[in-house]
Amino acid sequence: MTVIRPADMDALQDALDNNNVSLFFTETPTNPFLRCIDIELVSNMCHNKGALLCIDSTFASPINQKALTLGADMVVHSATKYIAGHNDVIGGCISGRDELVSKVRIYHHVVGGVLNPNASYLILRGMKTLHLRVQCQNSTALRMAQFLEEHPKIARVYYPGLPSHPEHHIAKSQMTGFGGVVSFEVDGDFDSTRKFIDYVKIPYHAPSFGGCESIIDQPAIMSYWDSKEQRDIYGIKDNLIRFSIGVEDFEDLKNDIVQALNKI
Repeated sequence: MTVIRPADMDALQDALDNNNVSLFFTETPTNPFLRCIDIELVSNMCHNKGALLCIDSTFASPINQKALTLGADMVVHSATKYIAGHNDVIGGCISGRDELVSKVRIYHHVVGGVLNPNASYLILRGMKTLHLRVQCQNSTALRMAQFLEEHPKIARVYYPGLPSHPEHHIAKSQMTGFGGVVSFEVDGDFDSTRKFIDYVKIPYHAPSFGGCESIIDQPAIMSYWDSKEQRDIYGIKDNLIRFSIGVEDFEDLKNDIVQALNKI
């Protein structure tokens, strides 16, 4: 395989021109910086070279982004996140043309990994409120991102709903909402960021997202704890925080963030 930075279209074109590419797989928005890929553009680039496009649309949710309509051949979601929405089940799904999904289904039957009945029930239950939850999370996350961007103790905010985001124009054109995850960098070092995480009271300290409960984590000691070299490559600083907004009241969350920032 060939690995490229997701938003680097020149690198994608070079990979397509110089390799026998059968599939391009990417997230949009990406984790944790929420970079956005122009799905229609990338679809045309891949299809012109005979390659398929598979989009991981988990961070957008099926409510905010219709990747198949924009030209993707397949879409995958971690159903653990927005689809189930209650931080209590593990599952996933893939959507696309029957001729493609059926191949995945056959392989899936061979290797296993079948959902148990209770997990299936929990996902179906969660889907009933998916649109309500995501609409709430979209609204609260945008307000939180706008608030954080103006706060003197925040160095930088990453959220596709902000005009300062490098792919804000792409997000506006292909998403109906910008999702419930806001990433930001505290104006401080590793220890002050860790203390901030400890001081917040409402969000749970965990590495997931998309549920009813807000979740906050410091990637440097969660997802990327084992390799500073990898963190440096990906630009994940010690002061980076990923904040998954739940369905709590915005003012409650904001006040909690403020009191935690005031202590560092």
